[in-house]
Amino acid sequence: AGSFQDAGVIQCAYNLNFPLHAVPARSAQCPAWSAFSVSSPAVVLETAEDRPEAVVVRLYEAHGSTVVAWLQTSLPVQEAILCDLLERPAPRGRLPLEQQGVRLSFSPFRVLSILLVLRQ
Repeated sequence: AGSFQDAGVIQCAYNLNFPLHAVPARSAQCPAWSAFSVSSPAVVLETAEDRPEAVVVRLYEAHGSTVVAWLQTSLPVQEAILCDLLERPAPRGRLPLEQQGVRLSFSPFRVLSILLVLRQ
């Protein structure tokens, strides 16, 4: 019912195409942990790629809206840098790290790549 945004179509499509896989493990209890979260359902975190001493994260706006979203991570980030689609740092692309995470502004269907330099 309602729009595709209200119905959660994008999340359902990801769940269908990339189902979770159960892996047998020992009975040791592990706390819940998530590397990333995004504050807006309109923004999808598509990939996160490891690099030596850094992670590149690619996100896009999926609802056709203009939105501000916060990217939060539990990783020890030292610096966040906006990159082009070839993952080259943009001139003056440094993004401030705030308590809420990294503030990102999206226009409709915009793709952003962020280089997260990790503390050693």
